[in-house]
Amino acid sequence: MLEDDLLFAESLIDLLEDEGYHVTHAPNGQEALDSIFENKFDLYLLDINVPLINGITLLGELRDSNDTTPTIFLTSHKDKEILKKGFINGADDYISKPFDNDELLLRIMALLRRNKPKEDQCIGELCHDELHQRFFYDKKELDLSKKEYLLLLLLMSHANAPVPKELILDALWNSSESGSEGAIRVYINRIKHLLPNMEITNIRGIGYKLVS
Repeated sequence: MLEDDLLFAESLIDLLEDEGYHVTHAPNGQEALDSIFENKFDLYLLDINVPLINGITLLGELRDSNDTTPTIFLTSHKDKEILKKGFINGADDYISKPFDNDELLLRIMALLRRNKPKEDQCIGELCHDELHQRFFYDKKELDLSKKEYLLLLLLMSHANAPVPKELILDALWNSSESGSEGAIRVYINRIKHLLPNMEITNIRGIGYKLVS
């Protein structure tokens, strides 16, 4: 939560924590940005007029970095142009101060329900978190490059079926890049190393297959 009115922030924290939410508070935009980079949050509550980085600019920076976390502005602003700019910069909702506590809680519940993560897809010990685009093996997150992630996603999506090398080349490299079968082999070997108890076979002349 980004809020520079400390008394208001304290009352809001009490309200949310009584409902079972865990709240992290930042009194200015820079502290909020630092906290967001260090943690993963389910929802942002942002005031607009705060020190260092205002709420609208902060959200714009987050959206530019592909952060899609649902966001509600808590604002005393009535100016339609400012509210419009907030939505353009990626806000999902706003509520005007002073507001009814029950209305805020209902809006939070609605946004969290709408953005509830899909269940992880798993094959044995390998699980894919689609929402956050991560893979886990034996409950530990895999450290994957973007191309390794895309390749493993292809293999998992076509488990027990060959994935043609042509499809892999198209998925991993765009028209301005030059991929190669040698590069694919490097990525395959890296993935095999990360999944010691899973079988990835080379289908000669065709491609690769993840065996579940």
